[in-house]
Amino acid sequence: MVLFLPLRKVVIFSMLDAIKLTCTRDERTLFNALSFSVSAGEMVQVAGQNGAGKTSLLRILAGLSQAEEGEVRWQGQILQRSRDVYHHDLLWLGHQPGIKSALTAFENLSFFHGDCSAAQRWQALAEAGLVGFEDMPVSQLSAGQQRRVALARLWLSKAKLWILDEPFTAIDVAGIEKLTQQMVRHTGEGGMVILTTHQPLALPSMRQIALQEAHS
Repeated sequence: MVLFLPLRKVVIFSMLDAIKLTCTRDERTLFNALSFSVSAGEMVQVAGQNGAGKTSLLRILAGLSQAEEGEVRWQGQILQRSRDVYHHDLLWLGHQPGIKSALTAFENLSFFHGDCSAAQRWQALAEAGLVGFEDMPVSQLSAGQQRRVALARLWLSKAKLWILDEPFTAIDVAGIEKLTQQMVRHTGEGGMVILTTHQPLALPSMRQIALQEAHS
């Protein structure tokens, strides 16, 4: 006798939920009642014209700014109530590199990722294209090289969610390709990436959230 069992419905639970977010800057509404969710394994591009509120949205999602209305939830919990857990699960890279200019590239990675071995930090700097610049003070590096120091963290971070604001700024074509591969690898392992970029990325798995100016 053959038994036919009912198929189980596969339910994908979101990790990050933006719920009816409204953002206003200088008495101008950038976006209104914006809602979306991000699940494990997803890469999401926030798109829109300059001034549409892309960076403002990323800062709200990272917990660095507050929305006028709405809320952000991480694993079902309001961000303000799970801030410590969320920040442990989050890697934020904004417009500024966010690194320490008095330290060398290697010392910066040691500061941010002391739990990684020296060999892992050297390898991350090599992946980021900084061979030969590891022991130079960051203040003596070019803008593109400083950006690479910050991006080297992508090879060391254990955070589930990466929020990246224009990560490809001042990065050459080869560097963009390598960084894109690392993001694809991260999502393939169940991580999440939310980014803004002016670079065209032909990734079939990437979802786009387009911001359009809201009328006040």
